[in-house]
Amino acid sequence: MSHTSALLVIDMQNAPVAIAYRAAETVAVIAGLRERARVAGVPVVMIQDQGAGMEAGTEGWRIVPELAPAADEAVVHKASPDSFLDTDLDKVLKVLGVTEVVVTGFATEICVDTTARQALSHRYDLVLVADGHTTSVRLDGGEYASPGQSIAHHNEIFRNIDFPGRSIRVLPASEVVFAAAENLSR
Repeated sequence: MSHTSALLVIDMQNAPVAIAYRAAETVAVIAGLRERARVAGVPVVMIQDQGAGMEAGTEGWRIVPELAPAADEAVVHKASPDSFLDTDLDKVLKVLGVTEVVVTGFATEICVDTTARQALSHRYDLVLVADGHTTSVRLDGGEYASPGQSIAHHNEIFRNIDFPGRSIRVLPASEVVFAAAENLSR
């Protein structure tokens, strides 16, 4: 199956990454994918949360230096966990001719999950990068699953979820292949 892919990088900003589980490893995985996408001519779309506690222009709001957007990379600003809601993400992807999104970022059970499901509802095929998303370290103990369990849980859900007419794959970054000639991701 032929796809025209885009790499989505969700909320990899200073404030969230500062509280992220396996932050350095996740940033490195995403940076590696981004480089491979760029070499293959696959578009990279940075998604940047803004609002209460993430005011535009503040240090916490900025995308981490290792993933700072290049001049030719689209940046979509959002104010909810859904990267499609009240944003131009769908328009950006359509203009680029994208049929499949490769999803990475923060936080697994909130913005990553919501955006991945909404991508399917917007008729995009999906690759969830198994080692390319993370969540917060659980300092309060609460009722949340541990970060490792949450990541594994969401990977497993997306391995088993069914959206008719959509291709859904969960792959480690090492198995995501961006083919330059046809913009294929397998």
